[in-house]
Amino acid sequence: MAGQDQIQIALLGLGVIGSGVARTLVEKGPAYAEQLGFQLTLRHILERDLYKADGVPVDRSLVSDDPHVALDDEAVDIVIELLGGERPAYDFIKEALCSGRYVVTANKEVMAKHGHELLALAQEHGVDILFEASVGSGTPVIGPLRRDLSANEITSIRAIINGTTNYILTRMSKEGLDFQEALRQAQALGYAEADPTNDVEGFDAAYKLAILASLAFHTHVHPDDVYREGITSLNTRDFRYAQDLGYAIKLLAVARTGEDGVDARVHPSFVPKEELLANVDGVLNAVQVEGDLLGRVLFQGPGAGPLPTASAIVADVMDAAHSVAAAKAGRKGDRLPWRAGRPLRTKPMAELTTRYYLRMEVADEPGVLAQIARCFGDHGVSIASVIQKESDEVAQTAELVIMTHVAREESVQKTIKEAGKLAVVSRIGNLLRVES
Repeated sequence: MAGQDQIQIALLGLGVIGSGVARTLVEKGPAYAEQLGFQLTLRHILERDLYKADGVPVDRSLVSDDPHVALDDEAVDIVIELLGGERPAYDFIKEALCSGRYVVTANKEVMAKHGHELLALAQEHGVDILFEASVGSGTPVIGPLRRDLSANEITSIRAIINGTTNYILTRMSKEGLDFQEALRQAQALGYAEADPTNDVEGFDAAYKLAILASLAFHTHVHPDDVYREGITSLNTRDFRYAQDLGYAIKLLAVARTGEDGVDARVHPSFVPKEELLANVDGVLNAVQVEGDLLGRVLFQGPGAGPLPTASAIVADVMDAAHSVAAAKAGRKGDRLPWRAGRPLRTKPMAELTTRYYLRMEVADEPGVLAQIARCFGDHGVSIASVIQKESDEVAQTAELVIMTHVAREESVQKTIKEAGKLAVVSRIGNLLRVES
């Protein structure tokens, strides 16, 4: 290892985020050194496209496209992994931990799929893996879950953890835009990728929820265990009706634990306007955690962008550097050990109980409501209210908005399937869960 006055860093990846981290470490290096009492020194940078270094104030001699230049150097204390994707990032992280290096990563896919294993591996080798930026970008929530809330038994997480979809839903709500136009705006502003599937279909949020639930409940929640729906089916009418009924529509990531297991899901939800989460707009993220001692606490902040992400990554680097410096000085680190609890059953979506919003197009004639109500009653789903919103005199159809009392998902799905076969039902418009 290097001298006690320097902490040597290998940076893997010089993309948008990696470049921001490199620039931050270089430009704010003197301030960090004064704050920490030692220097954070970039020793290696891994990047296949060597020309990416031209726009970053780093010595070109530090940049290599050979991962072993960085990973085999025993002088490296901390490895920052910003390659993205599952492989080779997972392999590089594992190699770094096994060689006794601290790792800082923003890789949500790796941490969602392999975090359980990597945390145990880090502990086995007397180091740590820090991953604050993998969930909320600049919104601190991983650290609090691992440290500040450790005295609590966490029972639930409700979160808005994808800035792209939250921006799109905000534009649809505030400006009456349809999904495609709101998506085009998000892409023009750089909030959405050219292929937005990962965001708008909920994959990104599912990865992040798997990480949060695993930490909060001391178990392993795999992304495949998370029920997932995206936002592409939402219509401008859903937002108008939500507003009339006193709700906002948000892509919520929800995880709860109880005696019967873990409920983990990502889907668009009706959220009462008076709730804090209903008023988190634009690209902001928010994570609401509920514990037995603290009650409810909300973490809110920017959910995207190179600077907020660099903030979280460099903060993790500084945290890791303190532990490295303590070890070099012969002091034992003060980090709480990570412990996995017992495996918990992941509850199937069919067991969910909540309220529901249903929009459907029906024939505008007498007796329709009675047929629909009978269908609901046959499956034990109680209707709270029915409102006729719009009618088409030419087609002789009307649009009904139905709000249910608390019901079981399995029963609601059977009800919709059966109602869709009724001759008086022209189309099932949308089904959304009410989260309150």
